[in-house]
Amino acid sequence: MPPIPGSGLAKGLAVTLRTMTRRTVTAQYPDAQPELPPRSRGVIGLFEENCTVCMLCARECPDWCIYIDSHKETSPPAAPGGRERSRNVLDRFAIDFSLCMYCGICIEVCPFDALFWSPEFEYAETDIRDLTHERDKLRDWMWTVPEPPALDPGAEEPKEIAAARKTAEKLETQRAQAAQAAQAAQAAQAAQAAEQPAQAERTAPAERPIDEEGQA
Repeated sequence: MPPIPGSGLAKGLAVTLRTMTRRTVTAQYPDAQPELPPRSRGVIGLFEENCTVCMLCARECPDWCIYIDSHKETSPPAAPGGRERSRNVLDRFAIDFSLCMYCGICIEVCPFDALFWSPEFEYAETDIRDLTHERDKLRDWMWTVPEPPALDPGAEEPKEIAAARKTAEKLETQRAQAAQAAQAAQAAQAAQAAEQPAQAERTAPAERPIDEEGQA
């Protein structure tokens, strides 16, 4: 069915009329804080313990506003005869928010969940150089990161949780089997210890009677 001529104009005027009849509401910021949506992009927080210095975030950043420095350390072998292992140690992790365009690519490409969005947006500075947040300040933003939303009841269980649960169940089964084996070994030892006195009585020589003259 072809559209009625002038229907688009009528819809636009209807929206205008509805807006004109509503009462104007002014948010009294900063006295009244705005109600931000749960997925607001305010500032980026760093969870340093999860960072492996893979450099993915810095390489994928279209503005090149992430600066990472690191060095390698060699750890001794975990067991005798093993080989030494080297790992990257984070020295510097900084984000220049005067260049950041809040695209979120760094958070999406991080394979170890070391970067998170925080809804905090009040970090304006009088000096542009102060907008470069070092890792200590990025770590402080982690305290303002909201909890993740609850999963849909009909959603599948995350692979990480399923793998962890299977590993925990496997370890619990192994512990139960080890405990049963230990109990069986203790029961066998107790039974063997109880049989030893009876066996000693059966194998002991019988006493010979002694006559009146004291000779056997």
